[in-house]
Amino acid sequence: MAPSTETAAPRSLRSTVGAYVALTKPRIIELLLITTVPTMIVADRGLPAVWLMAATVIGGTLAAGGANAINMYVDRDIDRLMVRTQNRPLVTGAVKPTPALVFALVLELMAFLELWLVVNLLSAVLALSATAFYVFVYTLWLKRTSKQNIVIGGAAGAVPVLVGWAAVTDRLALAPVLLFVIIFVWTPPHFWALAVRYREDYAVAEIPMMPVVTSLGATAWRILGYTLALWAASLAFASVAGMGLLYWTAAVVLGAVFVLRSVQLIRTQTPKQAMRLFGWSITYLSLLFVSMAADQLVRHP
Repeated sequence: MAPSTETAAPRSLRSTVGAYVALTKPRIIELLLITTVPTMIVADRGLPAVWLMAATVIGGTLAAGGANAINMYVDRDIDRLMVRTQNRPLVTGAVKPTPALVFALVLELMAFLELWLVVNLLSAVLALSATAFYVFVYTLWLKRTSKQNIVIGGAAGAVPVLVGWAAVTDRLALAPVLLFVIIFVWTPPHFWALAVRYREDYAVAEIPMMPVVTSLGATAWRILGYTLALWAASLAFASVAGMGLLYWTAAVVLGAVFVLRSVQLIRTQTPKQAMRLFGWSITYLSLLFVSMAADQLVRHP
């Protein structure tokens, strides 16, 4: 049963602030930012100015937080139905819908102005475009209507690498596009593995995530397909960006482990195995981008 919001007790300033922070989905933002800073290091062929990294991270955090808050505003009806989302602020009544939307829009405005004035216009436009895509294409259109929702919608989560590259170079090239592809093809295996665990939740809310509309076996095979594409993209980036031995080794080994984990899911089709793959997907992305940054810092101290 969804939590009641009719008799919510007065909240302390600390709990109210915490509720607004929760609207931004900070754990998701952490993952996005893990990819931004290494991208900037590769673009700079070394360590960029600290102020530039800080400004880009702040702008990216504001933009992603605003997009996530808008997502919670739009999805508050289905969040009431799913066990894993019933404690979100708009469901519990910790934050009311209109203030939440205003908060989200203010974050987006702050993100655009901060990136434009402190970094450059291209990074600001890219960050705003990611929000628009996430809200209008994924949240409002695809999420409730298509089993390809997370595949196409995942493009929004891949934009931060473009923002990071643009912040350093004020232009785009093939290398950052390949980084975009890496995040894009990483997203379905990552999210589908989680969706296997919460299949019943999505079914109740009538969200056509892949594990809901097809079998676990079919989902596992699709995960393997995207994992192979991810491995290929990570190696293509190494070639195009002129990466060194450290990154090459990491890309080969990490990709091989990801493929192995995907094969294990095909062989052992259980939610427990899917969650192991989900956990590895986060480790994979973190280690891949850390190795990317380390490769450049070792070669260009």
